[in-house]
Amino acid sequence: MVTVHRNGLTLLGKDVARSDPPRWKVLLTVPSIIFIHGLRGHPQNTWGRGSDEGRDTERDPPPKPTSRLKTFFKRDKSRLRSDRSSPGPSSPQPRPFWPHEFMPHDIPEAMVWTYGYNSQVISGLFTPNNENSVFQHGRDLAGRFEREINNEAIRKSQVCRSRTKLIVFLGTPHRGSRAAGWGVTAAKVARLAYSPNIKLVEALDVNSLALDTIHEEFINIVHDSQLQIHSFQEGRPMSTIPGHVEKIVDDFSSRLGLPQAFEKVETLDADHKQMVKCTGREDDRYRTIRTVIQHFIHRPPVEASSAARITNTAASRSLEARAEIRRDDILSKISTTLFTNNGYNRVALVGLGGIGKSQIAIQFAFWVEENKPEVSVFWLSALSKASFEQSCREIMTQCDINQSSATDDATTVVQQYLSSKASGKWVLILDNVDDAQILGQPIHYFLPKSRDGLMLFTTRSQEIASDLALSEVIRIPEMSPVEAKGFLEKSLQKKDLIEDETATGALLQALTYLPLAITQAAAYINKNSASIAQYLDLLSQADENMVELLSSEFRDETRHPESANAVVASWLVSFNQISETDPIATRLLLFLAWIEPKAIPKSIFPEESEIELYRAIGILLGYGFLSQRKEEGIYDMHSLVHLVTRTWNSSRGGNQYTLREAMSQMIMVFPFINWETREVWRQYLPHALRALQNAATLDDEGSRLGDLAGKSLYQDKRGREAVEVLERVLQFRNEALAEDDLDRLSSQHVLACAYKDDGQIKEAIHLLEKVVFIKSNLLAEDSLNRLTSQLALAIAYRNNGQVKEAISLLEKVVSIRSNLAEDDPDRLASQHELACAYKDNGQVKEAITLLEKVVSIRSNLAEDHPDRLASQHTLACAYSDDGHMKEAVGLLEKVVSSQLNLAEDHPSRLASQHALACAYSDNGQIKEAVSLLEEVVSIESGLLSDDDPDRLVSQHALACAYSDNGQIKEAVSLLEKVVSIESGLLAVGHPDRLVSQHALARAYGDDGRIEDAIKLLEQVVSIRQITLPEGHPKRLASEGELKSLHQAYHQ
Repeated sequence: MVTVHRNGLTLLGKDVARSDPPRWKVLLTVPSIIFIHGLRGHPQNTWGRGSDEGRDTERDPPPKPTSRLKTFFKRDKSRLRSDRSSPGPSSPQPRPFWPHEFMPHDIPEAMVWTYGYNSQVISGLFTPNNENSVFQHGRDLAGRFEREINNEAIRKSQVCRSRTKLIVFLGTPHRGSRAAGWGVTAAKVARLAYSPNIKLVEALDVNSLALDTIHEEFINIVHDSQLQIHSFQEGRPMSTIPGHVEKIVDDFSSRLGLPQAFEKVETLDADHKQMVKCTGREDDRYRTIRTVIQHFIHRPPVEASSAARITNTAASRSLEARAEIRRDDILSKISTTLFTNNGYNRVALVGLGGIGKSQIAIQFAFWVEENKPEVSVFWLSALSKASFEQSCREIMTQCDINQSSATDDATTVVQQYLSSKASGKWVLILDNVDDAQILGQPIHYFLPKSRDGLMLFTTRSQEIASDLALSEVIRIPEMSPVEAKGFLEKSLQKKDLIEDETATGALLQALTYLPLAITQAAAYINKNSASIAQYLDLLSQADENMVELLSSEFRDETRHPESANAVVASWLVSFNQISETDPIATRLLLFLAWIEPKAIPKSIFPEESEIELYRAIGILLGYGFLSQRKEEGIYDMHSLVHLVTRTWNSSRGGNQYTLREAMSQMIMVFPFINWETREVWRQYLPHALRALQNAATLDDEGSRLGDLAGKSLYQDKRGREAVEVLERVLQFRNEALAEDDLDRLSSQHVLACAYKDDGQIKEAIHLLEKVVFIKSNLLAEDSLNRLTSQLALAIAYRNNGQVKEAISLLEKVVSIRSNLAEDDPDRLASQHELACAYKDNGQVKEAITLLEKVVSIRSNLAEDHPDRLASQHTLACAYSDDGHMKEAVGLLEKVVSSQLNLAEDHPSRLASQHALACAYSDNGQIKEAVSLLEEVVSIESGLLSDDDPDRLVSQHALACAYSDNGQIKEAVSLLEKVVSIESGLLAVGHPDRLVSQHALARAYGDDGRIEDAIKLLEQVVSIRQITLPEGHPKRLASEGELKSLHQAYHQ
């Protein structure tokens, strides 16, 4: 029989009798199984009954004199022996030294050892009738443990750790009992060898902190070294101890409490002492222990660890389907924040529903799996209380966590587990934390606390994100076009569909690069074998189509089963959350649904207290429905959210926020329309136009808002758009109001002015004559309202070439307004228009005199005021007509410089540049004229229609400049185009048409086409001789040009 050393290692097996010591190089290449006994145990007797043959002085020290304590236990043991000798299942059985006799034969590929050590560390601890000794020895024991912990050679032996792969525990007390801590567990163990001391439990509890420290240190070693643990528990109580019917080491104490990935727990059908006493090879206890060791030896530990860790990663979240969204910049931010030593252990991802927060979290989970193998990943869904609790139950199952008591719920158990050292290092991902009260009270009450734990949250709410992660909040931006295109391509079954770049770009833009919307679109295209262009066409046909498509549910393996896959359904959850918690934010959201989603000024919002309004704005910003621009007080609303909000509003029945309410709000804040308030009404105008667009027909509120919008468009020189809006307003007012109603007449007046600016001169005159007639019978002669319409009619006459009628009416208006103050804006406007008419009528001197007076008075206005610039512009043109070219050029250059703050395509700026170019031409600066006019014509070609009067005038001027510059062919080509368009647009005798024909005739003459020139110019002269007086400059110019052509022809 082998001689077993009392201390140190002893090699077991059939060949151990040889004298040669084992070769250590061999030991490093084969598995070793080492049997280690417990306290007061023996390296041989613990595992079997032992024999005299095996006894030696090294193993068994001589017996000491028997004390009363030993006598007590001797009687006890004698009784136990007699009990065991009685018939029954507990009859004595052979106790072979099975680690030596069986194990080496059954696992020949391993070397088997037993290890002995001084296990008498508790001797003297339990001296009877000695209260102090138990306290003192307890302190000594704790002190010894602490000294061991601080011994670096033992605590951090890298060789020992690296070579240890599996530890099998047999009834080992790892932790104090659930009910009373370490003291109760130690007392039960002590009763096997000593009489109970009444102070035992209390004494050992005093030093439980030291034992807890040892336990935690071992847990850290298990995690760091990736050890595998197999803990066997007692299947029966120690019934042989009088009055004791419990297990010596209960189920709670006999397990480390590690995740299933690290620790397997199994029960042996034996009590504490018998679980290591195997009777033969067929003994169930032996077979079970042997199978565990064999299975481990034949299964590489690295694979087990990896597989276990993946199980942890998927603990309560199915991550088999990886998200295709790669947001590496965001992944880098998350990993850098959580895994660098900066003290932050929480990060929150916040963003609009469907923007890809959960998918980024999934990618991060896989990143941890691949880059941090020592870290477990747990996933909790906070979509609802049920999903949260279900996630916790799944974690308990995967990690083999038992409830502490029947009253503990899964949420509490998982919180406690993750707060303990047993859980090791982990990352907890809480997905969809959109309701902070989902569990009935603030969710942070349920979060674990651990220095080894990191947390990642996803939420739509900025407020929740800030509460959970403080400053470590990452707002998820929309994908870039390149990212979105790549994501769409991965989502499509037919990859070649992406080759239609135009349709692809348009679709992604329409879907605002939103991942969920892109996934939804791809699902529809895949299911219906559609092309991207076909889906885009469906999406673009009507808002209802888009809502229907965005409402379609589809299968997405990367999202939680309870999570809404359709974009619309996803956002409706957020809308409902807002409506339940904040009525002001709800009202603001619904108001925004009726207006333009971009560039929304805060001043247009429904009126609330400043604090309440800022809170409401903050909520919408937090959910990602609004975003703030760099400009103070300007916001944008996500365009798809804008669309879906209206759908949600329509589903609210009696709680709808109506379009009429939105219009009333805008009417209330809209300013008076003039140049001074232009910054405000220009901000409001797009929103008024969107509200009007949403109205199928106008009512009283709609007509009032339309009137404000139409006047704004007219003031902004957007005549065509103004006509469209004002015609709708007038349609309603013509039906709803009397003919002489002032609101109706006001709409007719403004529409006529818009017609004039849009080149519809005849329509303007027809409508204004009707308005002036009604007002002359309704209002006093000096009524501001009446005079304003007369002034507008005079301007229309002048634009239509009816200069005499214009002068007659204007002189009357100016005369009546002469009783107003000299600087009255209405008086100055009348004088300005009369001067323009004088100029058009060839009364240049009178025009200059009147304009110089007006310009002088208006010099008190801002330099860029449109009225001041208009008068300077007209005066400069009059100077040009009068031959004062230097004055004309100088004044026009000043006007053009002042208008540089206007948009490049603003009508006033283009008109001034046109006038300056003509002045350059008249002043002999032909190259400057050509350059400036080419710029004007180029801008207008992309802005105005072919038959727009302003565009035709500019082309005419450029053609004349070409002619003066010797570019005759270019001049003829352009003038022929102008004359052709004007012949179908203007009356035969229209002044503008005659001017263009005159210029073309002159260009024909310069080009040597004398007959064509004479024929065209004869038409011009014949008309001007009828419409203009004998001394009119234009009549004289045409007559002189024709005479010269005849002379050239006859020569």
